[in-house]
Amino acid sequence: MSHEKARSVESSPLYNPDLAPTDPSRRTWGTYNFAALWVSMAHCIPTYMLASGLIGAGMSWRQALATILLGNTIVLAPILLNSHPGTKYGIPFPVFARAAYGTRGSNLPALMRALVACGWFGIQAWIGGQALHVFFRSLWPGWETAIPGNFGGHAPTEWIAFLIFWALNIVVIYRGMDLLRKVENWAAPFVLVMTALLVWWALGQAHGLGPILAQKGKFATWHDFWPVFVPSLTAMIGFWATLSLNMPDFTRFGRSQREQAVGQVVALPTTMTIFAAMGVIITSASAIIYGKAIWDPVELVGKFTQPWIVAVSMFTVVVATLSVNIAANVVSPANDFANAFPRFITFRRGGLLTGLIGIVMQPWKLLADPSGYIFKWLLGYSGGLGSIAGVLIADYWLVRRRRLEVQDLYLEDGIYGGWNWRGVAATLLGCLAAWIGLVAPSLRFLYDYSWFVGFGVSFLAYWLAEMGSKTSAAEAGASG
Repeated sequence: MSHEKARSVESSPLYNPDLAPTDPSRRTWGTYNFAALWVSMAHCIPTYMLASGLIGAGMSWRQALATILLGNTIVLAPILLNSHPGTKYGIPFPVFARAAYGTRGSNLPALMRALVACGWFGIQAWIGGQALHVFFRSLWPGWETAIPGNFGGHAPTEWIAFLIFWALNIVVIYRGMDLLRKVENWAAPFVLVMTALLVWWALGQAHGLGPILAQKGKFATWHDFWPVFVPSLTAMIGFWATLSLNMPDFTRFGRSQREQAVGQVVALPTTMTIFAAMGVIITSASAIIYGKAIWDPVELVGKFTQPWIVAVSMFTVVVATLSVNIAANVVSPANDFANAFPRFITFRRGGLLTGLIGIVMQPWKLLADPSGYIFKWLLGYSGGLGSIAGVLIADYWLVRRRRLEVQDLYLEDGIYGGWNWRGVAATLLGCLAAWIGLVAPSLRFLYDYSWFVGFGVSFLAYWLAEMGSKTSAAEAGASG
């Protein structure tokens, strides 16, 4: 890039230091860092709740784990495809999206992704707050009733614990990505060891694996199983559909394509399945021990009578939730909001805005019912994010063949300036196809496959539109 062009980029309203290509000196993430990132993000309470929720929907433990493994293997493909430009060019997700949508049009996918992340941030913050609440109660039995009254069905001290955990997230974000990397590195093995101890306890209380594995699902035939399996599989993909878009936010710090790819392939499907299996064992054991399946580990640990066990367990939940919340649900929307208003919103301000919107979305209601969590929240938004993934992958791999003009991504009058209406139209078509089943009962099957439908329709629509545009331009040039 010439000095003149560099000055033009740095003075552009589309540029700020947080969105700039990552300097080579900051590309320090290796295979272990990417593996640890996924291990930390997968070792979270919502992963545990996935398996529990599937069992609650009637699946056997084998069916639940097979569904989770298949879903995470499928979603690994768009994750790796969208990771490539981050490492190659050092750019975050919203800047990468400017190639397919235009410098202004990129705000559509960025803000769609950001709003989902805000909802996730709120969910994780509520879980972390609940863990803190139980942790404080284990240290001080009078904590729960320390402040009299009730607000929204919860004690005032529950809201205080929620806000304390919320503030912890904001503090880490204000310290930057390097602190995040350090937190992920030690949180991953710590959470795994502590969960393994909880499994050991559950097996002891349930008298081994035999009684747990003997529990069967309620689906006698494949015909009965299929209507639950399809939306469940789509929901599993929806679980990481967010990260399948914004992995460039992390891979921009990678040393090489090989290291980021190996770290992700090794860690994501295996960790999700293993941790979900732990959730299956613990939840199934709780049904034997307490007479009912307890799908929320915070509630389960709260039944323990030894204060020190409760304290250590809840500290583990806090660490797990903090590490995944910041990595999965703050980094991307912070960049997305900065992309929409680069002169006013920095990465830190974007993180604060994410936290505030997360509260407004009332996560305590989203988590009130496991079936709502899987079949409404995860399934619902997966169609929209699948539609964005289809456009991004078609654009980068088929239309541009992995070649981007980086400086033009930051210029209003560059080759990506304004809106690429073909990208916008393809995304909206994908969303329409994925969500039309909500209002047209005869097309409900499309909603059950919402991520696949959204991805397929937008991918094909965008590729055909771009090819048509190039053909028209070539014909016009020839005739001229």
